[in-house]
Amino acid sequence: MTEFAQFLALSFSALFPLINPIGSALVFLGMVGVAPAKVYKTLARKIAISTALFLLVMDVGGATVLKLFGISLPVVQLAGGLVVAAMGWSLLNQKEATSANGTEAVSDDVAVLQTKVFYPFTFPVTAGPGTLVTMLTLSAHASRGSWLDILLAHLGVLTGMALVCVTVFLAYAFSPKITARISPSTAHGIERVIAFVVLCIGAQIAWNGLSALIGTLHLHVH
Repeated sequence: MTEFAQFLALSFSALFPLINPIGSALVFLGMVGVAPAKVYKTLARKIAISTALFLLVMDVGGATVLKLFGISLPVVQLAGGLVVAAMGWSLLNQKEATSANGTEAVSDDVAVLQTKVFYPFTFPVTAGPGTLVTMLTLSAHASRGSWLDILLAHLGVLTGMALVCVTVFLAYAFSPKITARISPSTAHGIERVIAFVVLCIGAQIAWNGLSALIGTLHLHVH
């Protein structure tokens, strides 16, 4: 069960700051605007399910995609880490949002909001390019070893992914209440801390890939 626990912790810790449910909920709230609580809960449920399916496809098909295009895991780690780090750096330096929690926005028609469940609410607001790269990396990592190790690893990834999607549902469903209790300055500070964590995760992923590539060069030289 060590593979299960390891990949559960790894997937949750990697996906949570990237998806950033609280920060994404602020964006979601601004895009939806003033709407009944029932609308928020319905949209939150559909977005959480859509996000889970999106991540599931990446986990199940990620290793196959890498093999199809002949891409090695270290290259994915290096490139993906740089993308994630760039996202973290961008978030860390972006200007504070001027909208006051989106409360002045006018809500779209409910039917129109339903059409936005996958794009843009799921991708890229909830699960962006960095999340996609991270899932490909996790999938490739989990697909190594014996069949039992692979099974336990993927179960760990899926469990961690499911826990993150639960937090997405809770954050989105109750985003009006959450933001009502958080001052704009506090929300801004939370987003900066999460952005720094994303930057560090990206740097670590990139370093892992670069170290592996350097190791292969060393082997070729000898």
